[in-house]
Amino acid sequence: MNFGYREVCLDHDTGPRHPESPDRLRAVRRALKDRHGVEYVAANDADTDLVRSVHDSDYIDEFRVFCDDGGGNWDADTVAVEATWSAALASAGTAVWAAEAALGGLDGRDTPFGLGRPPGHHAVEDDAMGFCFINNAAVAAQAALEREADRVAIFDWDVHHGNGTQDIFYDRGDVFYASIHEDGLYPGTGAIEETGAGDGEGTTLNVKYEPGADTTDYLAAIDDCIAPAIADYDPDLLLISAGFDAHEHDPISRMRVTTEGYGAMTQRMRTLADDCGAGLGFVLEGGYGLDTLADSITTVHEVFDGYEPVTPDGEVDEDARAVLDELAAQGFGSK
Repeated sequence: MNFGYREVCLDHDTGPRHPESPDRLRAVRRALKDRHGVEYVAANDADTDLVRSVHDSDYIDEFRVFCDDGGGNWDADTVAVEATWSAALASAGTAVWAAEAALGGLDGRDTPFGLGRPPGHHAVEDDAMGFCFINNAAVAAQAALEREADRVAIFDWDVHHGNGTQDIFYDRGDVFYASIHEDGLYPGTGAIEETGAGDGEGTTLNVKYEPGADTTDYLAAIDDCIAPAIADYDPDLLLISAGFDAHEHDPISRMRVTTEGYGAMTQRMRTLADDCGAGLGFVLEGGYGLDTLADSITTVHEVFDGYEPVTPDGEVDEDARAVLDELAAQGFGSK
């Protein structure tokens, strides 16, 4: 794979005990060091006018001044230092690069993955929250729409609901947003009943699973609901908001997706993008166990280098099946 990466993203210093630390990127880089086919691209910063096209301009000004003044605690979880402004623009830039590279035809072993931080999917139009300041996936989707795409699909497999991405595009028909997330986790959004509004009615799909959902349950959500819905939407670009905190050994969730499971989900997304004739790009979100994050991203890479992940043969959990049945009743089931 081709990985968008900038050293300045390490300068976003959240402190010694914060789970979203520079060590996340360092661990990924170490794990990928000796892997065949890994290439790095120093993506440009995201253009501030592009950022303002999905975020409120006054909020972006406030965020920049906050960093210029030395940063601090934006809220209890979301921390900035002076360098966070530069890191956030670079992180968004890696996402824009991934989207534009995918649209431009990078695929197969060259599939783009934006390795940036801070992450983005909790950042709403006019506020930072949940470790996130600029919504990287939203900026990337907007860049794709302004370039040549008519429709973009975003699949968010981070264990937390991407409330910011959903909110930004909730009433728009040119972006389809799908998420699998754990019920009861921050930020408490992403109900099944949230399906979009106005021009965006039917372009939001939320799979809210009970704690303990495993790889089999995640793959069932993809096979039964998410992939058919995205295929019907027929996007020009498929972006994966790739958080790895649903891993069975991640310290801040209770889901049970395996490292191999992330490979299986990746394979399904690759097939889906091929079937739709869509570009495919990845944008890093969460994942807070350093080893599990690094191993999972390595597995994603290996899928594009020819690795065939093993699909589990377990049964879908009853609670998970009930969620999928409810989604089917809303029109999001397999046809």
